[in-house]
Amino acid sequence: MEVGSLVEVSFGGRQLFGVVRWCGKPRNKSEQGLVGVELECDIDEGSDGSYLGQQFFRCAPGRGVFVPFRHCRADSRFSSSCDVSRTSMYGRNHDLPSEIECPSVCGEIPPVGQFGDWSKLTGKFRGIQGHHNSCYLDATLFSMFTFTSIFDGLLYRPPTRNDIPQYEEVQRILKEEIVNPLRQNHYVRADKVMKLRRLLQKLGSVKGLTNEEKDPEEFLHCLLSQTLKAEPFLKLSSGQEAYHHQLFVEKDDKLVMPTVQQLFEQSFLSSGIKLKEVPPALIIQMPRFGKSYKMYPYVLPSSLLDITDVLENSPRQCIVCGHLAEMECQQCLGQCGSGLESIAFCSPCLYKVHSHKKRTTHQAQPLQVPADYAALQEHCVIPRMYMELFAVVCIATSHYVAFVKCGPGPDAPWCFFDSMADRKGEQNGFNIPEVITCPDLPRWLSDEWDKQLLSNNSDPSSSSSSSNPPGTGLPDYVRRLFSDAYMCLYQSPDLMLYR
Repeated sequence: MEVGSLVEVSFGGRQLFGVVRWCGKPRNKSEQGLVGVELECDIDEGSDGSYLGQQFFRCAPGRGVFVPFRHCRADSRFSSSCDVSRTSMYGRNHDLPSEIECPSVCGEIPPVGQFGDWSKLTGKFRGIQGHHNSCYLDATLFSMFTFTSIFDGLLYRPPTRNDIPQYEEVQRILKEEIVNPLRQNHYVRADKVMKLRRLLQKLGSVKGLTNEEKDPEEFLHCLLSQTLKAEPFLKLSSGQEAYHHQLFVEKDDKLVMPTVQQLFEQSFLSSGIKLKEVPPALIIQMPRFGKSYKMYPYVLPSSLLDITDVLENSPRQCIVCGHLAEMECQQCLGQCGSGLESIAFCSPCLYKVHSHKKRTTHQAQPLQVPADYAALQEHCVIPRMYMELFAVVCIATSHYVAFVKCGPGPDAPWCFFDSMADRKGEQNGFNIPEVITCPDLPRWLSDEWDKQLLSNNSDPSSSSSSSNPPGTGLPDYVRRLFSDAYMCLYQSPDLMLYR
């Protein structure tokens, strides 16, 4: 038992639950050792973390209690969950000791499926166990670390003089008690995650991380910016840096089901900024505000995101002839093609296009072309830069879940993760996480299906017959992915080799 452990205590004839905040002996007493516990709920006899006039820790008034060690034990809600897990896994009926159920794992553990069978991850008691509104964090961490190493730099960066004193402790808990056990043993108990939640609440500006509903971006800001001080993934032409990109767009009533590609380009076009370089990871937040308002009822996640036309100082093709583009005219958007590639022209083609009487007032801007590429343009193919979708965090009725790709490449299978898929017991029960496979999801995310859905201009909630229920024709998990997407995570396959 240590500070940060989730426990249940016998106090005043009641069984109460909380977390250890202090262990030891009061300085002015010769009595036996005590455990200071911050309870999950207020009680009349509780304190603010003080005992006999001494302040041993701080908590909300009414939530602090001090009990002898013999009146304190590990939270049975979590040890029981692991017992059920082991019984299910090995077909045994006897319980296993809770202390060996979810051990810390040191060393470097590769992502699931990189050197083995990822299907061992599927089933109940797989993934990260949810507890006290932790789904925002569970879904995000599962997406970031289970099947990809793109964020592994967070686990291995050595501390610097600019880091906070608790940097290594946060990094160790994230790596050895969450990520490594998830990859090796395929299960992380909720009390392990609670250690991280309590540290982040203590060190960051976001309050309520241990028990309140939060959004993934709040968690990421606290973890990446305030605690680990990670290098921002996005470098913008405006001089700003960011860890994720919020899509700010005006609603287009002609778009029934926009793709992430369309919204991404529209967002950058309207903001007037560009990416200074290819990001290793790109986290895109959908155009929805709060937990209920959605600008579009359905958004199609693009399996490959073309970022060529939002990169600063990157060679681009003329939309007309295919040669190296030298000019950009935003007013020509959609007139010679679709998307941002339709606004790039070489000088001769721009002159021809702007000679039309409807375009004589257009104002084009020069593109910055790398000098070395301009000199070799006759001998080089103009490349396009793509990023690969590897996870989608979804939300419905204030609950976050995740669809995650189980490996690289267009044909890799996908899985669905819910940290609170089931529950055993009521108030003193525990949540059961689950990972399930998503058959044919790569097909639904392919360009061919996107084009078919868009060409039909159909609403996936509609049906061919009025007697059929909404959503006929789409599997439930596909409809959920299209309608509940909150955050799409992309990675650069090329940059993954260097991180």
